[in-house]
Amino acid sequence: MSSTMPEPTQAEILACTVSRDVQNFDLLIEDMETALGESWGDLGFSEALAFFNQPEAKHMEFIALAIDEDDEDDLPLMAEIIAAAKRRDISVILIAEDVTPTALHSLLRGGADEFVPYPLPEGELAQAIERIREPDPVPQAAADSGPQLKAGAQKDGAVIVVHGLAGGTGATTVAVNLAWELATLGKNNHPSVCLIDLDLQYGSVSTFLDLPRREVVYEMLSDTEGMDEEIFGQALLTYEDRLQVLTAPAEMLPLDLVTAEDVQRVLEMARNQFDYVVIDMPSTLVQWSETVLTNAHIYFAMLELDMRSAQNALRFKRALQSEELPVEKLRYAMNRAPKFTDLSGKGRVKRMAESLDISIDLLLPDGGKPITQANDHGQPLAVSAAKSPLRKELAKLAASIHTLKDDEAAAA
Repeated sequence: MSSTMPEPTQAEILACTVSRDVQNFDLLIEDMETALGESWGDLGFSEALAFFNQPEAKHMEFIALAIDEDDEDDLPLMAEIIAAAKRRDISVILIAEDVTPTALHSLLRGGADEFVPYPLPEGELAQAIERIREPDPVPQAAADSGPQLKAGAQKDGAVIVVHGLAGGTGATTVAVNLAWELATLGKNNHPSVCLIDLDLQYGSVSTFLDLPRREVVYEMLSDTEGMDEEIFGQALLTYEDRLQVLTAPAEMLPLDLVTAEDVQRVLEMARNQFDYVVIDMPSTLVQWSETVLTNAHIYFAMLELDMRSAQNALRFKRALQSEELPVEKLRYAMNRAPKFTDLSGKGRVKRMAESLDISIDLLLPDGGKPITQANDHGQPLAVSAAKSPLRKELAKLAASIHTLKDDEAAAA
């Protein structure tokens, strides 16, 4: 018989508070003790990321990420903590005091499962814990199944590309809303539209439509040789039963992760299945940019009335010409264009076009604050700001593209 006394077993750590100083959230301490007894711990921001990799974290159910207004400067770190927790299937309850709506929205969009304001309402933390412990009422297989695509379909869809020549020129806003306007054309027989986000690092199509980023996108892109209609369909997400979306991958990936052949296979699959394929491109030119340009029917190059856009447009044009690529497909579109009554601004646009030896074919008005609000809320302009002048112009553009496609089909 052994004379060694057994060590007392420690309670498994089921949850942790993560904060700059948990003593600033004394009510949270009380509620955690009530809900979990001794089965919880406390971590600082810098400690959390390392702890997730420790054996003690294997039974973790959730973290309570507690922040206040002084933590808003560290939002990237908060987002990193949330992302690391989600990768390990650890739920996140966000406890926030005096935090701006923008910061709160960003963290919820980043993957936080629940939000509870601080000071904590009576019993609210316990209810949040109960909700994250409940199984998802929607089967995950059904949520991730994507649309049912037809094998052997040959729609020969039109490829419309939007490429921002400088940061903030509104390329993603135009791509998302143009795709939505195309998808909602007509009363009954709506065109089928696929929106593809090829900005593998900073793509925000998923944000603008409030859609999740999923690992299945990376899996599909990393093996396009084995891709068929079923695999491609599973990588798509459906927005409001009208628009099919291929978001950017969940993680930030190198732009050369995919090859020109990979992109060609994806475009061929999408063109066979949909009437329109709208592509949001990264501003950077990569090895497969030529593939997209070659496949494009219309290639919108977005710019603004400023020097950086003018310089980038000139460099972009020269780069394509040096490779003898079809620059005639380019349609320069100016976002935040001067108003009709701004004669001085219209003169500047004309001089800019002449100096660059280009034609600016599309002038899009400045939609102002409603555009940012629509994007932050994850809704197309047609839903959140239907009377926006930008939305009206994009609706006209979608109608003209559809009419042109119908005319070409009739002529053929």
